[in-house]
Amino acid sequence: MSLLGALPARFRRERVLIIGCGDVGQRAARVLGGGRRVRVLALTSSPERRSELRSQGITPLLGNLDDAHSLRRLAGLATRVLHLAPPPAREQGDWRQDPRTRALVRALAQRSRPATLVYGSTSGVYGDRQGAWVDESSGVQPRTPRAWRRVDAEASVHGFGRALGVRTTALRIPGIYAPDRVGGTPRERLLRGTPVLREQDDVFTNHIHADDLARACALALWRTRPQRNVNVVDDTELKMGDYFDLAADLYGLPRPPRIARDAAGDQLPLMLLSFMSESRRLHNRRMKVELGLRLHHPTVAHGLQSGPTA
Repeated sequence: MSLLGALPARFRRERVLIIGCGDVGQRAARVLGGGRRVRVLALTSSPERRSELRSQGITPLLGNLDDAHSLRRLAGLATRVLHLAPPPAREQGDWRQDPRTRALVRALAQRSRPATLVYGSTSGVYGDRQGAWVDESSGVQPRTPRAWRRVDAEASVHGFGRALGVRTTALRIPGIYAPDRVGGTPRERLLRGTPVLREQDDVFTNHIHADDLARACALALWRTRPQRNVNVVDDTELKMGDYFDLAADLYGLPRPPRIARDAAGDQLPLMLLSFMSESRRLHNRRMKVELGLRLHHPTVAHGLQSGPTA
């Protein structure tokens, strides 16, 4: 049953525009249900993806966040917008800015505005908290260029909302996993034998199943308060090495070797090292109370067993 099935009739004929309709966006589109209740549209820069999107009941719109001119047609088109596109991976101009989100909100401001704009951000905006618990009232402490760009995107989204009376939400998302998602489990990394940190050097890591994230995205389009940040995270409380040990046991694979932090720089790629340099635990009370999300996969132990392991 669609999450919108119990909503009053006045909410049922909506046009939801998804920006960044990859794996999570497509899952969110399925949650929204399509048909007469919600018409789902998606921005794509690839003409080749149009038939794929149409086959899922999604109306494709050609446009590119890196080409502001191509976004003009988005003004006044949707009643609600779900923005899941990441900032540019490479630094452009001011490395702390997300020009894509800035271009999007300028386009949306040109005509009748959406009632809500939901942005998929990252829990990386909190930076390193040395394993401490963090909620949405905690200030941001970005440590990497990609986290700084997410902070800028959140500011653009909420500034748009305050200026024009649009209800905006930034979903702060940790590691996304799912057995049916490409690269969505630790299996390949376990097969490669990639090391993890020894217990005394290890960091806390946070997770959300892709299906629960999609449901959170759909709910946030209707349920959150104006200019709100929400952690979207499950109830797992594990360090990274323990997460990989759990997965290895589930898949019947050897547990990964443990190494000291001072040896990691010689054995691990820079991107992985950056994740291993931040440790925090995220509260999810706001997600449960304000969004009303009941997790289908409350822990990674549950979620990793919800689909194929081979």
